[in-house]
Amino acid sequence: MIQTVEQMCRFAILACCVFVVAQAEISWSDATPPTTTTTSQTHSKPAADVDASTAETIQSPIRPPGDSAAPLDGSEGRELLLRNFRPQSKLKVHRTEIPKASFPVVDVHTHFMFKLRENRQALNDFVAVMDRNGIAVCVSLDGRLDGTFGRHRDFLWKHHHDRFVIFAHLDWRGDGVEDQPSTWACNQPGFAQRTAARIRHAVDEGASGLKIFKNFGLRYRYPDGSLIKIDDRRFDPIWKVCGELGIPVIMHTADPAAFFDPVDATNERWEELSRHPDWSFYGDEFPARSELLEARNRVIRRHPETTFIGAHVANNPEDLNEVAAWLDQMPNLVVEIASRIGELGRQPYTARRFMIRYADRIMFGTDGPQPEARLNAYWRFLETKDESFAYSEKIPPPQGMWNIHGVGLPPDVLKKIYHLNAAKFIPGVAERLPPSVP
Repeated sequence: MIQTVEQMCRFAILACCVFVVAQAEISWSDATPPTTTTTSQTHSKPAADVDASTAETIQSPIRPPGDSAAPLDGSEGRELLLRNFRPQSKLKVHRTEIPKASFPVVDVHTHFMFKLRENRQALNDFVAVMDRNGIAVCVSLDGRLDGTFGRHRDFLWKHHHDRFVIFAHLDWRGDGVEDQPSTWACNQPGFAQRTAARIRHAVDEGASGLKIFKNFGLRYRYPDGSLIKIDDRRFDPIWKVCGELGIPVIMHTADPAAFFDPVDATNERWEELSRHPDWSFYGDEFPARSELLEARNRVIRRHPETTFIGAHVANNPEDLNEVAAWLDQMPNLVVEIASRIGELGRQPYTARRFMIRYADRIMFGTDGPQPEARLNAYWRFLETKDESFAYSEKIPPPQGMWNIHGVGLPPDVLKKIYHLNAAKFIPGVAERLPPSVP
């Protein structure tokens, strides 16, 4: 309630101001708008707290009056759903076509069971892709130690024995009930010893290594429901037997740094996480990313006789200086680049220095089987100095909405990354390479 003359005057002045602004907006559509610099802004609330239709909206502070809800149609200032954002670069830069790798390739990170599902025609088709692209050998990481290892081996080796190497991976749950960790195999007495024996048997059947998925540290739990610790000494017999057998352990630990950040307007992988909310590991229910990586490193240091392959550039391509420090500190650690050229290619100078300096410790991988367009992006990234090109054939790009730049590695470095290091670190690779390969 207005109780004084002074308050009545203030109210009248405010009403006049609102009227004037409204009149100005009505006449704006008939006038030429002033030249204005606009800045895109996004909602600051986390995606989980806002409606999907607004969570993906990029807004401009200036809109044509009376039309704020209209979809973008080419006029300045309208709203646009992020999922519909398809910018087309106007850069005119050199494009180098690299349809085939310059030297024979060993892809050390592929998933032929998960992606092909024992489809023999799909396998034959991809072997033809390998031939066209110069991929001599693929390492499938899908030989599960639950009695199906032999089936996956036979699927790959029946007609293409000389093209595939197989890693085993652990059966942590066994016959246990999904929501009852106390029933899982990994929580039963003697699990590590039985697993070590299974690994020995798998090597006798043709396994060349052991794969550890990211669920180890992020999903598998103790009977009390807490997450299993990566550096739990109960599992030491597993890492030890791999060293005794001379096979490497490829470990996928944690995930991209952005997956551990709040899923809000500052997250550089927001679009990706909006499509895959289960990829977010932000919150008190998960360990910090640094904690997971440090636990993995303690295992590597504790077993110097075992070679560990850090999957996805040790899952820290955002900080190559830290990865370099790990390589300096742990001589039994090597890395591979699967699904991380999107990260490496946005820092081409740093990535090139890193890859040349540690050329003896880096292997090629794709997380495949991948389509030829994706393979061509790998060749272009590694072999050219092309600027600002897509790292994926998918639209929108699957791992960050940016382009990459080539690192143009020297031939001697390419040979090491493409095949020489894999032949050195992974049993079964060298004898599958063409005779002409040194």
